[in-house]
Amino acid sequence: MHRTMWQSCSLSNRNLMRMYVILVILALLLISLSLLAAHIVSVRAAESRARKREAVAARLEAVVAQAEEEHRARNAAAKASDALTTVLPAIGQDKRAPRRVA
Repeated sequence: MHRTMWQSCSLSNRNLMRMYVILVILALLLISLSLLAAHIVSVRAAESRARKREAVAARLEAVVAQAEEEHRARNAAAKASDALTTVLPAIGQDKRAPRRVA
């Protein structure tokens, strides 16, 4: 069988069209894979920020608990001091001038 010039040109155009279709499909695949990779990176970054935020919140909670405990201890010490001064009156100061020591 002998091909005519028209059939040969048609076959060449058909192969060229197939190549273009394959290139378009590959470009779409490449774009979709790059978008997927960007999404994965952003999700991992968000997870990392969330973990850091949780760690900071835990440390802050511990510091707040420690500060509250110290505040309670100071208040208890102040109450104990007030109770002690009500039981033992303060030593009265003399109205005289201080003594001179030679």
